[in-house]
Amino acid sequence: MADADPGRLTALPPVPEVTVADAAELDRVLCAADRPFVVRGLATDWPLVQAGRRSAEAARAYLLDRHRDRPFTVSVGVPGSGGRLFYDDAMAMNFRMMEARLPEIFARIAEFAGRPDAPSIYLASIDMHQFFDGLHEANHIDLGERELLASIWIGTRTRIAAHNDVPHNLAVCAVGRRRFTLFPREQFCNLYLGPVDNTPAGRAVSMVDFHAPDFERHPRFADALETAQVADLAAGDAVFIPALWWHHVEGTEDFNVLVNYWWRDAPRWLGQPQEALNHAMMTIRDLPADQKAHWRAMFDHYVFANDDSVVAHIPKGGRGILDPMTPDLAGRIRAFLLRALSR
Repeated sequence: MADADPGRLTALPPVPEVTVADAAELDRVLCAADRPFVVRGLATDWPLVQAGRRSAEAARAYLLDRHRDRPFTVSVGVPGSGGRLFYDDAMAMNFRMMEARLPEIFARIAEFAGRPDAPSIYLASIDMHQFFDGLHEANHIDLGERELLASIWIGTRTRIAAHNDVPHNLAVCAVGRRRFTLFPREQFCNLYLGPVDNTPAGRAVSMVDFHAPDFERHPRFADALETAQVADLAAGDAVFIPALWWHHVEGTEDFNVLVNYWWRDAPRWLGQPQEALNHAMMTIRDLPADQKAHWRAMFDHYVFANDDSVVAHIPKGGRGILDPMTPDLAGRIRAFLLRALSR
């Protein structure tokens, strides 16, 4: 077991940096990447970045000039939580979610600026196209033909527990500063994940407090740290986070803005693997050990190995859902599952 020294969180190795000359080179780097990397100054020329470098007030004014007059969903933390949006002692959330207009939200952020007891105010994963006019067009990275979800994240000083996402992620620090602490996919056992259904934002999160890790309660976290890397981003910098890599995210200034792009290598009609895992927890996890072993072998045969021998003995045209997946076949499977689950 690695030496359990809390100070090691401040001395983790940095995420490697790359330099790209243009969109074509960025595309080539992304296509070849299987590990995180940082691009310094990727979005330096964004008007939002330039506004933020003048002041937080200038950045807020820039966003207000382009926002649509509609309610925004905002999370408000309890004072004294140090910006950590997490669980309380009863495993409920330590923040409230509400709706408000953006001018009202920004007024509250300005009111609490510089106060150590300020509550966290956080707008998470706001769709840039639906909530702003022209913001994406003036502030975006050219990512070619990828089918993207472009989101903006706005808030005060915040700490978001380590979690992972199904898609790939290119995250751009637009205003303020961001710190990402990243771990490879296989480290989930060493991050002490919380509930998969009762979550702060839809994904299971690490129960470890990165600012005060308890190595007696979470001893394997020391092993996770052996694999960790840190990306400290200033305005205009970007980090690429491959699909399913774990990342702890901190906004470290009084006002921070992040723009990120999610995309999957697989088509959307394939659905979400997490849904299959949740269903397996209901149907397989509590079976007798010998039956669980059988279903493990069945999953290996039909899902994980899935070589030609699985269907070679079945005539073509009669293989049903064992045929290669298509949008039509995925739709038929989804309809079948909905009927089965509604009984």
